[in-house]
Amino acid sequence: MLAGAAVTAVTPLVVGALPSAEAFAKEPSRDDDRERPRGRTRRITMYVEKISDKLVGYGLAPGKATVPGPVLEMWEGETLEIELVNTTDKAVSLHVHGVDYDVFSDGTDINDSVTPPGARRTHVWRSHEGYKRKDGTWADGSAGYWHYHDHAMGTPHGTEGIAKGLYGALVVRRRGDVLPAKQFTVVFNEMTINNLMAPNAPVFEARLGERCEFIVIGHGNSYHTFHVHGHRWRDNRTGMREGSYDTSRVIDNKDLMGGDSFGFQVIAGEGVGPGAWMYHCHVQFHSDMGMVGIFLVRNEDGSLPMHAQMALDRYHGHEHHM
Repeated sequence: MLAGAAVTAVTPLVVGALPSAEAFAKEPSRDDDRERPRGRTRRITMYVEKISDKLVGYGLAPGKATVPGPVLEMWEGETLEIELVNTTDKAVSLHVHGVDYDVFSDGTDINDSVTPPGARRTHVWRSHEGYKRKDGTWADGSAGYWHYHDHAMGTPHGTEGIAKGLYGALVVRRRGDVLPAKQFTVVFNEMTINNLMAPNAPVFEARLGERCEFIVIGHGNSYHTFHVHGHRWRDNRTGMREGSYDTSRVIDNKDLMGGDSFGFQVIAGEGVGPGAWMYHCHVQFHSDMGMVGIFLVRNEDGSLPMHAQMALDRYHGHEHHM
């Protein structure tokens, strides 16, 4: 049974019952501290630490390294200065996708920007809003669902570091973007999800009607597809319809290769109700081998429907074929 899944009150599902419209109308309040002014520079320190013989992670404080690393966020126009502290006995780095940086913040051996054992290095990431170039063409802004990872441990491409968990998500938001109530990072890394396999893959929890943001990242040498049951999103920047002009497709499955990333927002249980909704790689033998997790949607009051608890129990007892 999932730790923390047990609750004092269990509410059975009424067949045919759907959530109230009020549950779907909830929007998270805007956090003014995150609506940072254009041109602002923020500074953080990130630590690279050995978690176990098989895992190495990034963390925002000593002893707090995780796999994946922390979700880093920026607003278009912000600059983020990151002091990377390497506490391991191997060279590591911090390489980012999707934003602006110079060669000294590239995080690669070829640009002499890796961090030796016991050393520190500052990386500067800049983001920008869209603008019109002098030649009349338009440059897109930095907003998107991006990611960062090691590019040094084991090989000049960070193959060992990525395999051991040195990766994380970066979200760059645009003014006016809706903020989520819950945020989940899903990394398909070879045949694992966040370096775990079912029945120990992540169980992401939300209450019915909460706005949830998935950040999906691919690493390794395998081809994957990401699918989540019972929920759909737009194949665009945010996963939400952006107006009457938006002709992007509505999807529930998306291809994912090494180095890819995308994200989207959904309303937990919208139109389908609470329950244990699977997310998984839709390459059949990958899911058979354990690339399966659970998006657990609780009732609005936080209680867990009986059918969801039973599904969790089945998931944790399920055998996957190696």
